[in-house]
Amino acid sequence: QAQLEESGGGLVQAGGSLRLSCVASGSIFSINAMGWYRQAPGKQRELVAAITSGGSTNYADSVKGRFTISRSNAKNTVFLQMNSLKPEDTAVYYCNVALTYYSGGSYYTNRYWGQGTQVTVSS
Repeated sequence: QAQLEESGGGLVQAGGSLRLSCVASGSIFSINAMGWYRQAPGKQRELVAAITSGGSTNYADSVKGRFTISRSNAKNTVFLQMNSLKPEDTAVYYCNVALTYYSGGSYYTNRYWGQGTQVTVSS
């Protein structure tokens, strides 16, 4: 099995920056896609950014040019650098990781969610 631990959320003024991190741990054999989602109050969870194992990225239109997703394969970590933050970026941010783990002599592939970290941008 595997676990995800997020960090880096907080309160920031509009125009400021935050950097989110998400570390995967456990009996991990390989990590495939990694991504960040967010959910604002009263809204559905939405994809913010994603990165493949090969480093290809895609972003929601609302964050293009302001957010950058990256990963460290050596540290099983995905990052989200958020610049020029706006009040509408306020949400709980969740990391999502597709990985293969080893257990009991077999390999399994599953997707995991982090616990969520609050990002609040004040105007």
